[in-house]
Formats: sequence, structure tokens, C-alpha cells
Amino acid sequence: MLKICVLAVLLLVTLSLCAASPGPVNLDFESGAPGEVPPGWLAPTAGLGYTVELSTASPKQGKQSVQLSGKPQPGDGKPGFGNVMQRIDAKPYRGKHVRFRAAVRSEGTAALWMRVDRADKQPGFFDNMDDRPIRSGEWAYYEITGAVAPDAEVLNVGMMVKQEGRAWLDDVTLETVKVEVRAAPPRAITARGMENLVAFTRLLGIVRYFHPSDEAAGANWDAIAVEGAEAVEGAKDAAELASRLSEIFLPVAPSLQVFPSGAPREAALLKPADAQTIVAWEHAGVGTKEPRSIYQSERVRRAAGEADARYPDPLQPLRIDLGGGVSAAVPLTVYATSTHTLPRPAAEARPHGTALHSGNDRASRIGAVVLVWNVLQHFYPYFDVVDVDWPAQLKTTLQAAGTDRDEQAFLLTLRRMMASIDDGHGSVQLLPAQARASLPLLWRAIGDALVVTAVDAPESGVNVGDEVIAIDGRPAMQALREVEERISSATPQWRRVVGQRNVAAGDAGSKSVLTIRNADGSTRTVTLTRAARTEPLREKRPEMVAELKPGILYVDLDRLKDPDFEAALPKLAAARGIVFDLRGYPRGGTKPLLHLIDGPTDSAQWNIPVSRRPDRQGVEWNTRGRWQLKPQQPRFTKNVVFLTDGRAISYAETWMGIVEAYKLGTIVGETTAGTNGNINSVTLPGGYRVIFTGMKVLKHDGSRHHGIGIVPNVPVSPTAAGIRAGRDEQLEKAIEILEKK
Repeated sequence: MLKICVLAVLLLVTLSLCAASPGPVNLDFESGAPGEVPPGWLAPTAGLGYTVELSTASPKQGKQSVQLSGKPQPGDGKPGFGNVMQRIDAKPYRGKHVRFRAAVRSEGTAALWMRVDRADKQPGFFDNMDDRPIRSGEWAYYEITGAVAPDAEVLNVGMMVKQEGRAWLDDVTLETVKVEVRAAPPRAITARGMENLVAFTRLLGIVRYFHPSDEAAGANWDAIAVEGAEAVEGAKDAAELASRLSEIFLPVAPSLQVFPSGAPREAALLKPADAQTIVAWEHAGVGTKEPRSIYQSERVRRAAGEADARYPDPLQPLRIDLGGGVSAAVPLTVYATSTHTLPRPAAEARPHGTALHSGNDRASRIGAVVLVWNVLQHFYPYFDVVDVDWPAQLKTTLQAAGTDRDEQAFLLTLRRMMASIDDGHGSVQLLPAQARASLPLLWRAIGDALVVTAVDAPESGVNVGDEVIAIDGRPAMQALREVEERISSATPQWRRVVGQRNVAAGDAGSKSVLTIRNADGSTRTVTLTRAARTEPLREKRPEMVAELKPGILYVDLDRLKDPDFEAALPKLAAARGIVFDLRGYPRGGTKPLLHLIDGPTDSAQWNIPVSRRPDRQGVEWNTRGRWQLKPQQPRFTKNVVFLTDGRAISYAETWMGIVEAYKLGTIVGETTAGTNGNINSVTLPGGYRVIFTGMKVLKHDGSRHHGIGIVPNVPVSPTAAGIRAGRDEQLEKAIEILEKK
């Protein structure tokens, strides 16, 4: 996994140390002198290329507004955005919905943003308008409405300018609002309704991500997905479907044409007389609401007479059969004046309802499926190697969404959908996420037995090596397999790792009754209580840094942090052999690797997809990102073994990929998880957060890593007998190898 240290992270840490004000202040910017930072507001990017100052130039109301302007400073680690904000005590807003509204005008790309900081760093509401940026030079009002969690501590609101530009903010309001929560009951989707929804889904994804009008770029796509799905599902035939699709999409895509398939061809597009530039989307991955993401979606411009073969001709729209008897012609590039794209819509988009989306509402669930299916359809980088009929999966998931009884049932539906794409990073949460707890033991499936590998409940009488034969009355392996059906994984080993973890997880304080088979074959039942842990439970291992045999050192990378490594450096330099244990996830940086390499060393290839057309057609790959390591002294012995297994994923696999490619040691154990690359995420109506891998990672030789992983030179798996005897058979093999050299 590509680790990025950006100054934005440091800014957030610094801001967390600033006391939150009791309430919002100076929202009209009338307090303070021109040229100064407005009293009550923070300017966290001041001095980093951006300036925040009060301005008397054409405010929206009163005498002053605030101007945010600048550009990123050159150099790695600098934020690519300017920021002006307030931090407000969230206690008065707990359990309520808050609307942050303000007037903005922009010369460049700006956005309002709101984030709720919860207790214990749990994720709360977040929206930075990444999917609807502000690019208009005229004053207009924009707003964000979100829920404040019952344990919220700080409410953050502000405005950003991305990259180079300037924007003005004025007439801010922050108020609690009463909102209706949608809650239409479940109902099956008819055959005709399914055709209508599939056609709507296909058109929405193409217009949202590839039709570059100002209206599409600034649209509320969550509302369009939910309300549009509701509007089209009942269309009786192709003509009615084409009419409803036109009504939904023409206000945001005014040059779009939708018509019954087989009807006369669409009207030819003409170059407007006032066209000055051509505008098109370019996606590096896909920009979503994820803060500090490396993935970006931007509209690019060029002169109207300038040819560029990378982008479609604005007069040659994409012609697509949407299904349901309907086709569409969608321009993928459009003409524009200096201030707006062309043509302007003939009618304003109809206002959206004020009710909040909910997983307990049928239309919200269907709209959520429409949105997430399209994100993956156009930007998931591994459809070439995973075995899934994605169009069929759309119908399956839509039907389940229509009939799910509530938000929890829909959560399982989304997880089953994600499981189909074989992505080890793939997961779904319902926000605000609740802290999870676990039973006080670890177990591992060996054959058809679930064997205890660690236990932290001495009063229970459960011992390492015992077999769990039932969990709450269900056969243990059956319970494990049922959980695994909803786990996205590129390999069986990672699915098993996550399944073993999830089947033990639950709410803090919840209990499970386990049926245990002891070493002597007798059985008994025990009741264990789940509790949160500050440190994960691990099977018995040596000390973090330990001398196993004279001159042979053990280093547990799953626990080792950089200061621990620095302290151990003299011992490691003097060792005649080293075992690095990477059966898990590295806790520190890459410093140990620098003492194992003999020259400049690169990590595996990280490839970000660059898309300008739908359905991953013509995708290019940005291959610039990778680690570049330089050796440091002292050089450790070349007598090195790495232990690894299916728990090693992402960042751990970047480590192991370097070890494999440069032959830095003998790899002992089991194959890694087979998933690497930075994650991306999307937040859906109803508060569901979906995570997926946004880049393609290949091995050093260009071969496939996804679903393959790092295969050990010496395969060794634990046995039930070895666990029962307290042995670490993988570590024993590592020592044996080192002693022979």
C-alpha cells in the first residue's frame, strides 16, 4: 500500500489541538479590518502558499467578505488546497441535523466542507463537495446538511480552494434543521421496472462522470439517484422511459438526447458561435468525498480549435443502447465560453425533496446501488482479472435492495455485492460506525476444525489447541463459512483471515456460547464476553526483538515501531542471522529494508487508472508512484528469513514484494493476501461507506499481484498438533534454515 505523508495530515493534527469555540462567530465577516484574517476564523494553510483576508470588493451582503487565494508551494508534502474554517463545540448539536449554508463565488475550484469529529477518533459525518465543486464566478448559495453524532466533540466548517485560484465566502449560516427521514416500505422490482432501473443506472453513470457540463459537475447526484430511480421505475414502455430519463437528465446534460431504440437518429450537434474552449473530464482514479485522497477527478479545458486525440470530438457523442428499449447520445466533451459550458439548459432542474435518505427507505437503497455500481463499473481497476458478471450483479443487488426489510439487511446486501469483485480492501460500513469488540481468543481453521491459537480468559478454562465445534448452537465451520459469504477478498486465505476475525466480533459486552472439544476429546460449553482491546491479541511469539539462538535474532515487524528499531540496530548489525516476522502488518516505516539492500531499490508498480471515457475504455495508467529506497549502513547479514502468511496485506505486501524481487531473504510460511494499492471510498445515501482498491499494483516484473500475492519459498502451515503442543512450526523452520547457512 502506498503510504503518503502529506502536510494536510499534520494540519489536521495541529487543528485538533486548537480549542473549539462555544458557538459560531463572525458569520457575516463584518468584524475585523480589511486585509486581516477574520476574527473567529482559522487559516490553517496561511504561509503555505495561501492567504486568508477580509475584503471589501463586491461582498454578497454587508461591507466585507473573506477572500481565500493562492497556490500550492512546490515540494512534496505540501497541501494542494487553501482553507479557511471554524472549529465549534459540537455538544449543543448532538443528535441533531445541522445545515451549513453560505454564499460563494470562485475563480478556480472551491468547495464548502463540514466534518464532525467524534469521540475516540471514530468517523463522523463528512462532506467536502468533492462531487459538486464550485466553479462559478457569480455569487450563489451552497449548503451541506449532515447528522451530528450523539458522541460528537467538534463541528468543523469551512471553505477550500483547490490548487491555484481564489474564492470569496460570505453570509454564512449554521443552524439545526428538522428533517424528515424517508422510509418507503420494501417491494419487489417487476421485470419492466428492472429494465427501467438498469437503463437509468447506465445513463446516470455516464452523465455523472463523463458529461462535463457545469450543471452535471455541480449536481446533487445522491438526490438524482434516489429520486430519479423512483421516477423511472414505473415507466410502462420505452417511450415513457425515454421521456422520464430526458426530464431527469436534460437539466444537468442539456445536449443529451434520449430516444426509443430504433427511432430516427438523434439530431446532429453543432458548434456554438460563442464557443471559446472545449471541456472534458479526466479522472485519475475517481475523486470522491474521501479527504486527502490521491485520486482526483478534474475537468480539463483546451482552446476550441485545438485538437487532442485523447478526448472525444464534442460533435460526436457516445451512442449507447441503455436497455429497456431506449438509447442515448451523450456528448463526452462540450464547448464552453469563458464563464460556462454550452449549451445552457432550457429549464432549471426540479428542486429535490428535503427528506433525508435512509437505509430503511426503499428508494434510498436503490439509489445507493445505482451510485456504487457505477463507481466500480467505471473505475475499479481489476475487472480484467476477477470473475464476475457485473451487469448481472447490478440486477441481483437492485432486486435485493428493493426487498430488504431495513438498513441492516441492506448492509448485508452491499457486502455481498462487494464480495463479488474479489477485492481484499473491499468493505462496507454503516456510518456512524460503531466500535467493535471481540471474544478474548484467537482461532484458526485447520482443515474442518476451528482451533484456538491464543486466549486471554484464564478463568474460562479454554486452552490453546482446543477445538471450537459450535458457536451459539451453530457448527463452528458453518458459522465461519456463512460470514465469509459477505467478505470481499482476492484470495481464499484473506477471506479466511477476515472471516475468523468477524465471526468472533460483535458489540462490546455481547456474549457467545462456545462448545469446546478439549485435548482429551471431552466437550463442554463456555460463555465468553466481547470486549474492546487497545492492542490486538496475538498467538504466542517471542519478545518483539529477541535472540532465539546464539547470534540469531528475531524481529516482530507486526509490533516494531521506528524507535524500537533504532534501539535494536546495534544488535541486528552484529547478528549472524535474522528472522523478520511479517505475519501481519508492519507497525513502523521501511528502515529495516534500507539495511538489507545493496543499492537503489524500487517497490512494485503502482498504476493509477486515468479515464476519459466510460466503462474503462481507453484507460491509461499513471505509473509514477512507487517507493524509492536507498541503502543505509550498517548492512545486515545476508542470512535472513521472512515469515509471512495470509494476514499480510497491502503495505505488508509492498514490503514482501521487495523481499521477493530483490531476494533479500528466504520467505517461509504461507501466501500473502494478494491485495495491494491505495484504497478509495464513496459515501452513499443512507450513510453507507464503501471502500475499494483504486489502483492496479503489479509485481516488479510486470506480472499480476492481485489474487496471487507473495508465495513463500518454503511453504509451512501450522498444524493442530503443533498448536496444541505450543509450537510455532513456521518459526522453527526459519531457525532451521538459518542454522544450516
